Amino acid sequence: MTFRIVNPDPLGRPSGWNHGLLAPAGGRVLFVAGQTAPERAGLVEQWAGALERVLAVVRAAGGGPEDIGRLTVYVTDRQTYLATLQPLGEVHRRLMGRHYPAMALLEVRGLVDANAVVEIEATAVLPSASLRSRSTVRIGSMP
Repeated sequence: MTFRIVNPDPLGRPSGWNHGLLAPAGGRVLFVAGQTAPERAGLVEQWAGALERVLAVVRAAGGGPEDIGRLTVYVTDRQTYLATLQPLGEVHRRLMGRHYPAMALLEVRGLVDANAVVEIEATAVLPSASLRSRSTVRIGSMP
């Protein structure tokens, strides 16, 4: 999916994200639930694990990193996030390439997964399947 990047001049130049991405007409929207990786140690490793899980959902639906239009990231320690921007950028480029979705990051008091320090959710827009049935398709197991 090719998005049109929308970065209005009055908002300033973003770095590592975009203010907006406009999806072409006819795409299918995929909402990815918040993903964590509490079995890993530290923010950078947990970020990588959570983003890998987000990408696993997107790929299972037939998409790739370039189809993600928005990421919402919840961290439990803003200072740790700010102190690890460089390695987090390296993780992003390794997993997402040079694709920078619209992004929001929020500091929260805690996450449902007690050992998690980051949770990432995403919205992706996948190319439409011209001949796909209009019925619901289940991918993977249901909870």
